[in-house]
Amino acid sequence: MTELLYLACAAAFIIGLKRLGSPRTARTGNLIGATGMLGAVVITLVDRDVVDWGVIVAGLAVGTAVGAVAAVQVKMTAMPQMVAAFNGFGGLASALVAMSEFVRIDDPDVFANETVVTIAASVLIGAVTFSGSFVAFGKLQGIITGRPLTYPGQQLVNGVIAAGAIALIVWAIVDRSETALWLLGVATLLLGIILVLPIGGADMPVVISLLNSFSGLAASMAGFVIENTALIIGGALVGSAGLILTMLMTEAMNRPLTNVLFGAFGTGDGGGGAAGTMSDKPVKRATAADVAISLSYAQSVVIVPGYGLAVAQAQHATRALADALQEQGIKVNYAIHPVAGRMPGHMNVLLAEADVPYDQLLDLDHANSELAGADVAIILGANDVVNPSARDDADSPIYGMPILEVDRAQTVVVVKRSLSPGFAGIDNPLFYEDGTMMFFSDAKEALEAIAEALADV
Repeated sequence: MTELLYLACAAAFIIGLKRLGSPRTARTGNLIGATGMLGAVVITLVDRDVVDWGVIVAGLAVGTAVGAVAAVQVKMTAMPQMVAAFNGFGGLASALVAMSEFVRIDDPDVFANETVVTIAASVLIGAVTFSGSFVAFGKLQGIITGRPLTYPGQQLVNGVIAAGAIALIVWAIVDRSETALWLLGVATLLLGIILVLPIGGADMPVVISLLNSFSGLAASMAGFVIENTALIIGGALVGSAGLILTMLMTEAMNRPLTNVLFGAFGTGDGGGGAAGTMSDKPVKRATAADVAISLSYAQSVVIVPGYGLAVAQAQHATRALADALQEQGIKVNYAIHPVAGRMPGHMNVLLAEADVPYDQLLDLDHANSELAGADVAIILGANDVVNPSARDDADSPIYGMPILEVDRAQTVVVVKRSLSPGFAGIDNPLFYEDGTMMFFSDAKEALEAIAEALADV
């Protein structure tokens, strides 16, 4: 019966993951997957006689309360940090489960070599995931600078620690040494820190996705150690899905994963630096009334959300403006770049909170087709993902990255606080083009002012 129930839970994982592939079904997919995991945890606790039903119910109540408070209190701008924390705790839990299995056995010689290798792999991957995820958390939260932190001999240090980790694994296999495993945990905690510190804030979405994959692999390894079918399957699904997502995101940036991990790209702070600012160039400043007049003559409008939209918590104001435009018979769509924001799917989650219709969310290729015939493109806090240098300037550090080609629209409205560069730390020539209007403002305040002005046109 236990194996059959585990099979049912595994089926829930797979069905949930499948439904997460579309915004239309993602909410139910998340619920189905979470239900499967809850079932797997309860089955394990009962089957192994770990705790009684009273403790299970109490744990369920506490966990539900913590989750409910987090769901309400955590802002959309902090959602990437929350995901990073989840990844980190998942990796740590897997490492501790595998390590505890080794520690609790009086005679470690009973373990086969492949079991010790699996335990060591879970400790290694789990520890790297834990420390790396919380460095990513610190960068996203502003506790640690988002700029790449590099130092001379960085790759050599990484190589030495990695070689030391391999030596400790060999020691653990040969001598069945508990000390070797504890030292492996310490070394790989350090490795996770020094691997993520040199990565800029612009690449955090890819890092979070990769660490998510690592947390799944660590869980799957722990599942092999304790011979738990549900944990093996669940971890493998998370690991493979996270890796696929990572590769898709690096393709969307036109950069290999090695460049993301070791390239120390961009300023990472989102505010850029003086080197990237070209404020001496003239720009066409706009008011809410100017934008409203352009919108009133439009037949097709494409909205391009970016991290500035999340910072301003302007998703509901965006939906309100879109509704007002549609009431006037204007076609409205949203152009979503795969790496917009600070985590995979950040803009999708943000707009879903405002109940934006899913059929209005266009991926990169469909969005560019729509932008080619759009009358107005409204950019809300996006920068690098709409920078035409990626297409036109072979000397640009982002050259070759697929972008949303907003400059193909007849009129471009950029809602932004200033002319500061984005995460890549480079200027955006789009801001100075003749067809671009710069509306310097907080995104929410700007959208509300435009909607008010539109009503008076």
